[in-house]
Amino acid sequence: MASNVTFIGAGNMAGAIMAGMVQSGYPAAAITATATRDTTLQPLRDQLGINTSTDNHAAIANADVVVLSVKPQGMRKVCESLRESIQATRPLIISVAAGLSADTLEQWLGGDLAVIRCMPNTPSLVGAGASGLFANDNVSDAQRELATQLMESVGIAAWVEEEPLIGAVTAISGSAPAYFFLMFEAMEDAGVKLGLDADTARRLAMQTALGAATMAMRSDKSPAELKRNVMSPGGTTEKAVAHLEQAGLRNALDGAMQACAQRAREMSAELGKDD
Repeated sequence: MASNVTFIGAGNMAGAIMAGMVQSGYPAAAITATATRDTTLQPLRDQLGINTSTDNHAAIANADVVVLSVKPQGMRKVCESLRESIQATRPLIISVAAGLSADTLEQWLGGDLAVIRCMPNTPSLVGAGASGLFANDNVSDAQRELATQLMESVGIAAWVEEEPLIGAVTAISGSAPAYFFLMFEAMEDAGVKLGLDADTARRLAMQTALGAATMAMRSDKSPAELKRNVMSPGGTTEKAVAHLEQAGLRNALDGAMQACAQRAREMSAELGKDD
């Protein structure tokens, strides 16, 4: 029998995960979503056939897993309002909210709970996500497997064994779609300067990125080796890559990811501090 999974909050990310679960064969009858307004829930009911409720307490009464998918700024209020109900049943808690530590969430919910932090990214909305996960010491192997199953329904899942590494996950996948969107934007602009129309430049850049990522994921070669295979001595690619190296692309990316990870640590401290 499938575990009963309740999502507290039914925004885009929660909706993507639920859709992925159903499409992967997870029984819709074992999934429940909550929101403050039924108008938010009706499309999920109609499209996925899941259970919905505007009553958080009723929705988690029989839940084996509670997925917290509300905004980080509102998480404390939600957790403290659910504390008594959560303590009565002690489900697995999975949080997809950025910046909130497992200890903070466990404290707000009353303590002694199995808590998993999950950092998904926006490509999860199209089934191509990358999620990092961290489990506290109360999480069992079976609960880890279930969390992996849920997140692999919308992409890939990778576990880290130290919670601070969630900041690194944020830098390399959580925030990283924006890095590639910036690159598409810059390539489109450059393509227009070279004489292409904007639509053609955009489509070529995006398809090339998709192709390169697909090749890299299917290959047993390193990105460095794949890069060398494209570069003919004295050719166009070698010239372009040399320019990128000289312009400091590696240092720029390293600096961006360091800044992202640092901000993730700062947000965790800010959101988790006592009033």
